[in-house]
Amino acid sequence: MIKGHLQLEIVVAQSSPIRPFTLKIDQQVLDDLAQRLAMTRWPDPQTPEDWSQGLPLDYAKQLAAYWQTEYDWREREVYFNQFPQFVTELDGLDIHFIHLQSPEAHARPLLMTHGWPGSVVEFHKVIAPLVDPVAHGGKAEEAFHVVCPSLPGYGFSAKPVGTGWGVEKIAQAWNTLMQRLGYDRYFAQGGDWGSAVTTAIGLQNQGQCAGIHVNMPNARATKEALANPTERDKAALAGAKYYQQWGAGYSTQQSTRPQTLGYGLVDSPMGQATWIIEKFYEWTDCSGHPENALSRQELLDNVMFYWLPGTGASSARLYWESFGTAFSGVADQQVKIPTGCSIFPKEIVATPRSWAEQRYPNIVYWNELDKGGHFAAFEQPQLFVNELRRCFATMSL
Repeated sequence: MIKGHLQLEIVVAQSSPIRPFTLKIDQQVLDDLAQRLAMTRWPDPQTPEDWSQGLPLDYAKQLAAYWQTEYDWREREVYFNQFPQFVTELDGLDIHFIHLQSPEAHARPLLMTHGWPGSVVEFHKVIAPLVDPVAHGGKAEEAFHVVCPSLPGYGFSAKPVGTGWGVEKIAQAWNTLMQRLGYDRYFAQGGDWGSAVTTAIGLQNQGQCAGIHVNMPNARATKEALANPTERDKAALAGAKYYQQWGAGYSTQQSTRPQTLGYGLVDSPMGQATWIIEKFYEWTDCSGHPENALSRQELLDNVMFYWLPGTGASSARLYWESFGTAFSGVADQQVKIPTGCSIFPKEIVATPRSWAEQRYPNIVYWNELDKGGHFAAFEQPQLFVNELRRCFATMSL
């Protein structure tokens, strides 16, 4: 039994290196959530009639009412427990992961990593089509064995109690995880921090990862783009400028003072929910409202993977640990293994191929799509599955 903000049931022999995991949240935790929602102390409304100051008060109250009266965690718990889940200790830290094996004999292992403010919830709609393509409009040769770990300090993985769990260490741990599962060769995929971790796996190139796919390539603008930008360059530069001016406040706070931020996020469910869901408004292809991209239930499913384990501070610490290395300090190092990139139009910065080629010189698959955003697997599951099938068809283990 893991003690803390919640209680989890893990049925396992303690000597086993890989332990089955079942979500079973204590009712007292859910009662506490309901009480906190009912006692929310609301701020005054935003002064403009839009999202420019953050998530609007009226919508926040709608979310709180739905969370209290309609959202059913027990039903969602049953749903999430349909996916085989496990815990294993990696470098002293218990890591939670989903592992679903394909019925196809020649399925290829695929490691998928989420980011912030996402979770493994992002992948639930794509796991079955990737694992059993024949049952979902695909071909047997497109099958994968899928592994989706929760980042350290996220979801139901343990929270680091010391420093050092940045992107590079996570990449090493994920490689160990795949070997422990018996996968001597595998593919890796990620977006957001998952893209940084996947890129780090490619940079470390320890010989087990045969190729990667990212839907948020970590790459700077080229000198040519800055000196004489094309229209494609201009669009990407405008996205980067907007992000720095208006969208990066969360990142600055999480990379500098995650502990201070954590007190509010862990204490207030609406504080945690609005901190997260505002980014689903900004970063999804949602035409002005996040529920045009994802249902209210799906948005709160993801929030619950932060609220229940109380990860407001621990998830933010990944920024404190990794900024200066994941996106800048090693930005000039190149990933030599085969790489695929899928660029969704509402990504924070829709990276041009010329920028990506500086970091990933061995791009074997590139596609720019006409819909979808930052949370590609969550927003556009069929498109995402098709992208992975096409990408990894160009690579071999």
